Amino acid sequence: MLRYRSGLFQHAVAPLSQLAMFYYLSRAVGSQFQPEGMPYFLFLMVGSGFYSFLVTGMYSFLRIIHDSQQTGTLEVLMTTSTRPTVLLVLSVISSFSGGLLELMAVAGGSLLIYSQIPQINWIGCALVFVLSVLLSVAIGVFAAALQLSIQKGSAALWLFGSSAWFISGTLFPVTILPRPIQVVSNLLPVTHALRGMRLAVFQAHHWNLLWPEIEVLLLFCVLLVPPSLLFFSWTLRRARQLGSLCYY
Repeated sequence: MLRYRSGLFQHAVAPLSQLAMFYYLSRAVGSQFQPEGMPYFLFLMVGSGFYSFLVTGMYSFLRIIHDSQQTGTLEVLMTTSTRPTVLLVLSVISSFSGGLLELMAVAGGSLLIYSQIPQINWIGCALVFVLSVLLSVAIGVFAAALQLSIQKGSAALWLFGSSAWFISGTLFPVTILPRPIQVVSNLLPVTHALRGMRLAVFQAHHWNLLWPEIEVLLLFCVLLVPPSLLFFSWTLRRARQLGSLCYY
């Protein structure tokens, strides 16, 4: 990214344009609207910034598999002595690092515009962040496995990302949605990740509100992370047997 300056410029401009758009959107809505007891501008920035970071991480797993299939390097990588899941995770570290830099830029810009630094629960933020990243990895590995098995990982991840963006509370509170959609929203790990991060940032002293969200995220990690790794290993072994590793 440092060598290709145009790419660095693009990654720097995107967060700035997002900040400007959400700033004027919050001004148009008005200061009287404070979802979940927080200013709407910061509500938008936490939801959009953290959601974009998580979804970018999910897509990076799929992109690594797809690019390796197109370039013909997947078969070579999967015949080395390194475990396939280790190769996959190591390959997406740069994507997560780039996404983290963008997230930090968005957070810093939001605090500068808002000019009031909230009392952040740093321990709560760290717990929510780590558990959310693990869930992003699990969903990304599931998508990579689907790409290996049926070559439809991008479609499945697009369906998840587009629906989660609308009902997980990225731009507006989940409580304004119809009751059946709220039930579906609460079944998505992204919903609890966004809610937990907002509670850690804006309600630092309310562990009684934050801890249930952390428990739910931990439960999702237990239910999703091990099965995702097992599913990826199974689909990889099956693709080797069928000779379909490079199908895309």
